[in-house]
Amino acid sequence: MKLLLVEDEEKMVGLLCQGLGEEGHEVDVCGNGRAALAQGAPEDYDVIILDWSLPDVDGVSVLRQWRETGAQTPVLMLTARGSTGEKVMGLRAGADDYLVKPFDFDELLARLEALHRRGEQQGGPVRLGSAVLDPRRRVLRRGAREESLTAREFSLLSVLARQPGEPQVRARLMAQAWGLDFEGSPNVLEVYVGYLRTKLERLGAEDVSIRAVRGVGYVLLVAQERRDS
Repeated sequence: MKLLLVEDEEKMVGLLCQGLGEEGHEVDVCGNGRAALAQGAPEDYDVIILDWSLPDVDGVSVLRQWRETGAQTPVLMLTARGSTGEKVMGLRAGADDYLVKPFDFDELLARLEALHRRGEQQGGPVRLGSAVLDPRRRVLRRGAREESLTAREFSLLSVLARQPGEPQVRARLMAQAWGLDFEGSPNVLEVYVGYLRTKLERLGAEDVSIRAVRGVGYVLLVAQERRDS
């Protein structure tokens, strides 16, 4: 897993980085709330370990700000606070799990693995240049802006997003979004590609485009692919 650890206790950071590293996980560290908020997209991580008591912005406030932007990355909250009311506060702020200090490392590891499995089953966010496709909420977002997707728009974009830069044939796109027995207008694919292009434009995701490939179908391009094509 790729993990983000937001923790200010140096001894705790050292122990967790060592233990998680020995288990084969990659760990980035932020020592305070402001650094965590400036770190970048939470979607870049499989799971986030977030301490409640940070020296500047507390963990609950950090989590609320992440969730307000639409970030759905699983978060395990660490805290010395064990009362039911405080647990409820953390969970309502958007935490996916809660572990009270001091804790057993094996339990932490098991909880992280469970959160990761849950995220994989639901489908994690997919980054498309400056935009993010969120399967759990079925939205396309960029920063604080987001566009809801219909089931067919989502299915169509998901197929294109699996292999950005690789042309996808019309038959596969149609089968994925409408089913193998679809008997409607052959122009429906163009119509829905138009819907997706409009939503990308409204988000301001200028580095993402869907281009027609003559005789094949469509290809999803992000900035690098556009420069190389």
